Amino acid sequence: MRGRGEPVRSVRVLIVDDQAPFRAAAAAVVEQTEPFVLAGAVESGEESLARLPDLVPDLVLMDINLPGMDGIEASTLIAARPEPPTIVLLSTRPPEEYADRIEGCGARAYLEKSEFGPERLAAIWAAASIGRRASDVDSPDSGKGPTVPANRPPTGPSDGGSVGGI
Repeated sequence: MRGRGEPVRSVRVLIVDDQAPFRAAAAAVVEQTEPFVLAGAVESGEESLARLPDLVPDLVLMDINLPGMDGIEASTLIAARPEPPTIVLLSTRPPEEYADRIEGCGARAYLEKSEFGPERLAAIWAAASIGRRASDVDSPDSGKGPTVPANRPPTGPSDGGSVGGI
């Protein structure tokens, strides 16, 4: 908890998506939502791995469907690094389509792109910061929290931050 008068620490966000319109829209959301700042936006899993040391993000918004190395593989490799950033997987498809593939990849949450916005961004980060599951977080505008696979039980901190647990 920060005390009165203490500055709010910026949360550096890396956006990984091969679609320029979504990168631009997500960047606008990040830039308009405190305390988030855009660390960078890249088009591929490979580029995210190459740029990670220079950009030093706190949060990675990772599209699953990327050409070459997909977002699940990139997330697994990022999560294996020392002191990895929080990873949130994004897709246009429902999480049930990926449930078996994303378990254990190191991502903390899954969010459908249509649900992405300032409230969800803040809710995901808040949940990650206090160790709550994403499904426990309510969004003020919709009454539901970030999407996580419904068929996965919550997991503990020893699992390396899998999708089932924030």
